Amino acid sequence: MASGVELGRIETDIPARMDRLPWARWHWLVVIGLGTVWILDGLEVTIVGSMSDALKSTDTGLGLSSSQIGLAGAVYVAGACVGALFFGQLTDRFGRKKLFLVTLGVYIFATVLTAFSMNPMWYFAARFLTGAGIGGEYAAINSAIDELIPAQYRGRVDVVINGSFWIGAAGGALLTIPLLDPTVIDAEWGWRLAFGLGAILGVGVLLVRRHVPESPRWLFIHGREDEGERIVAQIEDGITREKGPLAEVSDTITIRQRKTIGIALIAKTVFTMYPRRTVLCFALFVGQAFLYNAFYFTYGDTLSTFFGVEQTGYYIAIFAASNFIGALALSPLFDTVGRVRMIAGTYILSGVLLAVVGFFLGSVTAVTLTLFGAIIFFFASAGASSAYLTASEVFPMETRALCIAFFYAIGTAVGGITGPLLFGVLIENASGSGDITGIAPGYFLGGALMVIAGVVEIFLGVKAEGQSLESIARPLTADDDAPAPA
Repeated sequence: MASGVELGRIETDIPARMDRLPWARWHWLVVIGLGTVWILDGLEVTIVGSMSDALKSTDTGLGLSSSQIGLAGAVYVAGACVGALFFGQLTDRFGRKKLFLVTLGVYIFATVLTAFSMNPMWYFAARFLTGAGIGGEYAAINSAIDELIPAQYRGRVDVVINGSFWIGAAGGALLTIPLLDPTVIDAEWGWRLAFGLGAILGVGVLLVRRHVPESPRWLFIHGREDEGERIVAQIEDGITREKGPLAEVSDTITIRQRKTIGIALIAKTVFTMYPRRTVLCFALFVGQAFLYNAFYFTYGDTLSTFFGVEQTGYYIAIFAASNFIGALALSPLFDTVGRVRMIAGTYILSGVLLAVVGFFLGSVTAVTLTLFGAIIFFFASAGASSAYLTASEVFPMETRALCIAFFYAIGTAVGGITGPLLFGVLIENASGSGDITGIAPGYFLGGALMVIAGVVEIFLGVKAEGQSLESIARPLTADDDAPAPA
């Protein structure tokens, strides 16, 4: 894709007008319409984790082994990586709204395919496509949310929305309890219905999402400033009726408009203009991806294999609730205490706690392991969510969606694919002896990656709280000679 031809130069106050808005009902529309994707992701991951035994059955399931359960998790994440990169560049090129509608459609279609799986290969292929839809959602949604939410609320909103994954996780865990109870629903249909219900929820989200507008910031850069002005004026009119007169703004930015931004320019921006931020995002994504995908994708299998738990849904629901409560409780601190302190603190603390639990695995029960996990991930949840926040706000607007996709894909490929595969193998190797300490190396590695990422944040983190996106990272099309931050 070549760099787009320059369309003209405009001076606009849209960023300042969007950032000075008070919180209003319109912002809740954005949160509900866009943020619910993480609920769907949580539902997907949890259903798979909770129904490992159902999928292993050769009579009513697909005859999967523990290593294949781990492989299914890795395939899902691989699809998410590919989808993020593919749809991420399309999001920067064709707009946020078109892509967050398309990617949700891909998710719904693939989830229905999963429900009709006839054999392991079909199941793996459907999981790959489902992951591709979710990966594309991450790029399209995070970029849209940050461009529509005022600067003073951006940190807490991002952390809570990304943390809402655990609402879906808790719902999915509880949902699988009756669906996997053969006295309630035939075992052959229960796990299929679980996937089908995820598709139904996706259709509901799609109906709400239609009312979320295109990002005005994306519009004015791509030569559609009149449309951007109309959207901002409509938002301001609605908030004025609800909240009263709005403050005047004087800050403007001059933009050299382009139809498209070339991949070469985006790559140059990430690797040469912002090398410190590139290292930072890579460390944050690898740490959280390994921790979550390794531990959570195989958690249900761990409970059933080593502790004989038949209904893992209750345990996973408690674990998931702690994750969301942590993101909700800690999120305001990312805007007040600050990004660097909170990100470094949550990463290092959760990493240290996970490693400590690894030393005591031989003496845990299903209940105490869940309790330890709830405490660790109370902090880890907010930290993991902040990785998406960081990648979304520290690079120029023209590259935002693709940067999110890039770091999600690379970090998740390193941590998110290897994690489930490693844990799947560790569980299978240790299952013969029934000794859970065989999976301790996975805990130690996950803890180490989180601590390393926290230390990187201390030295390379960006103090982005309360700042406009344009001041954190100057747009590539900005018509000024101010030096870009490292």
